[in-house]
Amino acid sequence: MRRFVFAAAVALSVALRSGAEVRGAIVEYREGETVLEGYRVADVDVRGARPGILVVHQWKGLTGFEKGRAEELARLGYVVLCADVYGIGVRASTPQEAGALAGVYKKDRSLYRRRLGAALECLRGDPGVDRTRIAAIGYCFGGTGVLELARSGAGLRGVVSFHGGLDTPSPASHGSIRASILVLHGGDDPWVPPAQVAAFEEEMRQSGADWQVTAYGGAVHAFTDPGAGTDPSKGAAYDARADRRSWEAMRDFLSEVLGQ
Repeated sequence: MRRFVFAAAVALSVALRSGAEVRGAIVEYREGETVLEGYRVADVDVRGARPGILVVHQWKGLTGFEKGRAEELARLGYVVLCADVYGIGVRASTPQEAGALAGVYKKDRSLYRRRLGAALECLRGDPGVDRTRIAAIGYCFGGTGVLELARSGAGLRGVVSFHGGLDTPSPASHGSIRASILVLHGGDDPWVPPAQVAAFEEEMRQSGADWQVTAYGGAVHAFTDPGAGTDPSKGAAYDARADRRSWEAMRDFLSEVLGQ
């Protein structure tokens, strides 16, 4: 049985930037014997149960990038939980370490789904969340993850993949996907080439899912992450225009599927 600790003992009761008063807290939860350390954030002035958003990190693990995005979502009125796929203290400091960590879960999609399922159950157990209105978003490695959650039949209203990998060893069967799907893709991403996009689209057709793919011309991998640099010739680079447009597309999608 999983134990979820929303706890005051580990709370980071720090009010964030001006505007809505959103507060973040470390949240411990478990998948099997592994203790995971997520980050929960919400607007403290909003009363009653609200839609929940699960945010899944990129390949280095949970960082300030995902926490910042979670804070922006909280200002829109959502309760947000940043998942921790790797476990307490397990983070990558180099691309080589990140590749090794992420590779474990890309090779073992069952384990990946279990880790994400534990985070989803943690979010569902939050007293501030309307458990019938939950969505998930993910970046790069995390974009792959939220699509795996959708393929697993998880009870989500929607998932949004930002520059995530679209392939899977376990394609969805017809009728298995319950969530609406939005894929936000760099049109020139060398790591997710056109053949992979086409295969994903065919998988979605065969599954009968409600899905969309939006490609941003000139954008490559990691186009939402300022830490990726600005040189698209490297295959991964920040693109301010694609970042802005994809965020607005996500907002519209979440408003539709969550009724927020």
